[in-house]
Amino acid sequence: MDEPAIRTVAMPRDTNPAGDIFGGWLMSQMDLAAGVVAARHAHGRCATVCVDAIEFQRPVHVGDEVSLYASLTAVGRASMRIRVLACRRLRTGEEYEQVTAAVFVFVALDEAGRPRPVPPLASRPGSRGGSGRRAAND
Repeated sequence: MDEPAIRTVAMPRDTNPAGDIFGGWLMSQMDLAAGVVAARHAHGRCATVCVDAIEFQRPVHVGDEVSLYASLTAVGRASMRIRVLACRRLRTGEEYEQVTAAVFVFVALDEAGRPRPVPPLASRPGSRGGSGRRAAND
């Protein structure tokens, strides 16, 4: 696995009434991770446009280390699709388990807040050219 875009620790203030980490907190961390990838690719300001369905597969508990892996999967004229995988690691162990995943769509913005073009998706080592994949909303 590549390096995570974000790594954080789930804290007591992030819990729901049942004592598990609130799903909204985890989704906001995923949005931040996708935003890191979007801003880096677009070389500037970006905004979240939409998120695919998200299913919370396993709970995250207070003290768990949460790692968010984000990768750019498609690029349109002004938009980017970014897949985010969220994993947890118990404080007392070394094994990671996936807790959820989703695809976020971001759009690059200019100084006036209007969509602006983004660079094409770079070729991966060993491939012949770009993926040809276009992001949604273009």
